Order: sequence, then structure tokens, then C-alpha cells
Amino acid sequence: MTSATSITYDSVQIGDELPALQLPPVNRTTLALFAGASGDHNPIHIDTDFARKAGMPDVFAQGMLGMAWLGRLLTQWVPQAQLRRFDVRFQGITHLGHAVRCTGRVVEKLERNGERCVRVEVLSANQYGQARIAGEAIVALR
Repeated sequence: MTSATSITYDSVQIGDELPALQLPPVNRTTLALFAGASGDHNPIHIDTDFARKAGMPDVFAQGMLGMAWLGRLLTQWVPQAQLRRFDVRFQGITHLGHAVRCTGRVVEKLERNGERCVRVEVLSANQYGQARIAGEAIVALR
């Protein structure tokens, strides 16, 4: 894979992998900081007693935090201005202590609305290899 400054439509091939993003284990501080930054103060993500009353073993990561990590994977590859579409499916809960790894792979080269683009499949998985979020993005390349 080429560096972010030299990524072009012609330099990218189907099957190319984006540089992976390995995150530290999820902790309560991360959840609280994301709640404050996003305005998502759902107590199931920050209040242990509430989470346990809801049948969960403890608080767990906000789904949009996981999507943000996948967004970071993409924007470390290309500038945000080149992102044309970004869709995900939530497939599992990211619990405290999960060390998430985000990966991406180019699966298609296409033209869309007069732009040369690539379709990238993205995935976040915990340290056990269990998918947490899967999706895809359309990225415009020069």
C-alpha cells in the first residue's frame, strides 16, 4: 500500500489493505470522554448500576464510538474530504477491556458521479477476532 500523500486511483489495487488501526483496551474514561464529546449520555454506557439492571455485566462502548474508530481508520488513509459514503452494521457489543482492531480492504474500483472511487470494506473486531462493526465506504481518489 502507498502512503497517504501518494494514494491515487491508479496506485490502488483491489485487495489492497489499509494500514490497520489498533486501539488500546476500552476503559471507563474513554466511554465518559466520548459521552461528553458526542452528547450521548445514555446511562448504559457510563453507569454500572444502570447497565447491570438492564441485564448487562457492566457498561459498554457506544456504537457510534466504534463507528468513529472506523472513520479514523479511513481518514488516516485519505483526507476526510475524499470520503463520499460510509455505512456500517453493528454486529456485537464492545465491552470494557476489548482491544479493538480496525481494518479495511479495497474491494472495488468504480466511477460514481463522475469521480473515480474505490469501495472499501471496513471491519472492527475485538482481540478474540469477533466482529463488532462491519461496513463499507466509498472514497474518491484522483
